Amino acid sequence: MGNQAISIKSLEKKFHHKQVIAPLSLAIPKGQLMGLLGPSGCGKTTLIKMIMGMLKPDNGHIRVLDLDVPHKQLLNDIGYMAQSDALYTDLTGEENLHFFAKLYSLSKAERVERVAYAASLVRLTDDLHLKVINYSGGMKRRLSLAIALIQNPKLLILDEPTVGIDPVLKKEIWQELIRLKEEEQKTILVTTHAMDEAEKCDQLAMLRSGHIIAQGTPQALKEYYQAKDFDEVFLKAGGDVQ
Repeated sequence: MGNQAISIKSLEKKFHHKQVIAPLSLAIPKGQLMGLLGPSGCGKTTLIKMIMGMLKPDNGHIRVLDLDVPHKQLLNDIGYMAQSDALYTDLTGEENLHFFAKLYSLSKAERVERVAYAASLVRLTDDLHLKVINYSGGMKRRLSLAIALIQNPKLLILDEPTVGIDPVLKKEIWQELIRLKEEEQKTILVTTHAMDEAEKCDQLAMLRSGHIIAQGTPQALKEYYQAKDFDEVFLKAGGDVQ
């Protein structure tokens, strides 16, 4: 067993002759919280979809949890939260959670326990009886995060998980992500363009136009680029500031 949760080598992807992911390599060690940082349109979601096996790369190789992508086993081992909420709006929050829990080989008792845990984590316990059509945008994001956690995955891949969530809950969700990493040794890959969230990651990879332009710990990146914040790191790493 290797110590890399995700290993990407020489990955490339084009759409309509436009290079969305340039030859890109990245290694994410097990048990780390890795932030993928970059503006909209830089290739973050495309990269995530290839890691998930939802998109086929034109070139390159991806291994996740010691398995070549795509692999059926990874459906059980990865908790995925997409940028847009994929929920059944005519069902209640609880029915959504139970529906997704049934996709995994959990006993009924385990399902009930995981639904209760995931709902309480995102503070939806009191709203589970409501149909999702009546949820606010923030409540839908919270339900999507709960679904990503439902099967107790080894790897969490979260695409912009806190967009549209109020600051108090955003802070609590990040506290839980750090707890999951530290206490349960989960590996977490988060995409974000929020610079305050970048500070909380063990490692950052900065993506621009399909290239990783900088990678390292938040502190090391700021020191290397003599920057006060990640906006400045990003500009300097991209060559916009001399």
